Amino acid sequence: MSANRMSSLAYAEDFVAEDPVAEAARLRGEEFGAAPVAPAVGAVLRMLAAALPARAVVEIGTGAGTSGLWLLAGMPPDGVLTTIDVEAEHQRAAREAYAAAGVPHTRTRVITGRALDVLARMTDGAYDLAFVDAEKSEYPAYVAAATRLLRPGGALVLDNMLWHDKVADPAARDEVTRGLRELGKAIREDEGFHTTLLPVGDGLLVAVKR
Repeated sequence: MSANRMSSLAYAEDFVAEDPVAEAARLRGEEFGAAPVAPAVGAVLRMLAAALPARAVVEIGTGAGTSGLWLLAGMPPDGVLTTIDVEAEHQRAAREAYAAAGVPHTRTRVITGRALDVLARMTDGAYDLAFVDAEKSEYPAYVAAATRLLRPGGALVLDNMLWHDKVADPAARDEVTRGLRELGKAIREDEGFHTTLLPVGDGLLVAVKR
C-alpha cells in the first residue's frame, strides 16, 4: 500500500471527531476489554441511523455504551435503542454513559442476558437496524436472528468483519477468521440483502434487507 493511500485511510478514520462523552465510554470499554467501536465506525452507525431513519434499533453487545451513543445520536428523538449484553457491569457503565449524554431513560432498553435467548423473544420485522458486535463464534446465529427482526429496508451491521486484517489474508486459517470470512461471503451472496464491506475500524459489513 502506498504512503499516500495509508495517509488517506488515516485521514478518513479521523475525519469525524469523537465527543467527550463517547470518548469516555470508549476508554472505559477498553478498560473492560470490551473492544469498543472506533470513532470512524461510530460515525457510520450514526449516519445509517439518521438515513433510515431508525426508530427501533437492536444492538447485540452493549459494551460500555460507545456504539449505543453513536446510534442514539443519529436516531430520531422518539427512537428506542434495545441493547443486549451478558455482562451486567458493562451495562451499568453504558447506562452511566447514556445519562452523561442526556439521553432520556425512555429511549433505551438495556437487557442483561444471553443474546440468542433475548432475541428469540423479540418481534419479527419490528426493527430498522440491527448492530452486531459480540461473541464472534455466535455471529451466524446473531445474523439469522437479526434478519428475522429486521423490516424490509432495514440494515444489518456487523463489526470486526476484517478481524485485525486477517480475513483478507488467505493464509490466516484460525477458526474465528475462517468463520467471519465465510459469513461475510454468505451474506454477500444472499439475494435477500444488498451488501457492502467498509474498511473502517476493524471492518464494518453493512447489508440492507430487500
